[in-house]
Amino acid sequence: MTEASKDTRDAKDAKDAVDAITAQWYAVRPDLETTPMAVFGRIYRIARAMGDAMERTYARYGISRGEFDVVATLRRSGAPYTLSPRQLSATLMLTTGGMTGRLDKLEKAGLLGRKPDPHDRRGLQVTITDRGLALIDEAVTAGLGVQRAALTGLADDEVEVLTGLLRKLLAGMP
Repeated sequence: MTEASKDTRDAKDAKDAVDAITAQWYAVRPDLETTPMAVFGRIYRIARAMGDAMERTYARYGISRGEFDVVATLRRSGAPYTLSPRQLSATLMLTTGGMTGRLDKLEKAGLLGRKPDPHDRRGLQVTITDRGLALIDEAVTAGLGVQRAALTGLADDEVEVLTGLLRKLLAGMP
């Protein structure tokens, strides 16, 4: 037996809060198939715990997760790190009103700038500043460190399998 398969077996034998919840449902409603509850209950708890950890990590840089997302979107768009507010809103699935608030705060902090779009008199362009570029490069490195640390309980092959399963689950979502 490999170390990874032993760890997986040990994890199956361990009980957590989600097991307690599904056991309670079984006690009062043994007719229910609670496997979906077990899967999504864990996904929800993981997402919440990681969301909180990422919020704390980005707070060290003076930004929230939502603000990180804006600056990171500009950064990963490549040089010249410029997008329209509409492109940012679409990428981040935000309303234009929600985007405006984030842009105002980030501009005030000197992490990005807004200027008229030379190709559209009614439009704006949002560009990351040198300060924003330096900050996002540090923040993304720190965030990946937190995420990497959360995966240390899994073997590399388990991470690969989990990634594939989550991709498949996400693709099948309505």
